[in-house]
Amino acid sequence: MQTSDLLIQLMLYVFLPLWGVAGFIDWCCHRATHIEHTSGVKESLVHSLMGIQMAIPILLCLLFQVNVLIMLICLLAWLAHELVAHYDVHYAAPRRHISIWEMHAHNYLATLPLFMLLLIIVINFPVFIQLVTLDWQGQFQFQRMPYAHGGDSYLLYYLGFMLLVCVLPYLEENVRCVRVYLQKRTAA
Repeated sequence: MQTSDLLIQLMLYVFLPLWGVAGFIDWCCHRATHIEHTSGVKESLVHSLMGIQMAIPILLCLLFQVNVLIMLICLLAWLAHELVAHYDVHYAAPRRHISIWEMHAHNYLATLPLFMLLLIIVINFPVFIQLVTLDWQGQFQFQRMPYAHGGDSYLLYYLGFMLLVCVLPYLEENVRCVRVYLQKRTAA
């Protein structure tokens, strides 16, 4: 087995699921601090935005061959995620308690995307060289993978897992926060 194959397996079966588990722990912490009554809708929507910012490059790397376009999207998404994550904590800290558990979850939520980005760069180093040397000719199309990372069923299982541990919980958080926001607004 090639080293690149081992690194891909590490991302598929350790880093990606761990990122989802960290997101679920983060959601549990938000629920425990009653985010709907503290930082509310604004912070909840920021959490959804950060999830989308990471979902896009994850799906692109699972479905398409990494070229300059995909790598640029990965880099920009990671940078945007970092900026929004900084804003998230800056906004939330004065409005609600951020527990040690939530801080640990944030550590994973911030570092795992960086680790995965760096592994994508290492695995696709010739593409990275093309990116930094501006050798972009023929590199701006989406080309499907000839085979599925993790086998034919991995993507379906991963999407189901993420639906259960991240999408549905954060959707519930959004609904909870919007409901309280509307109640406060009609009471005023």
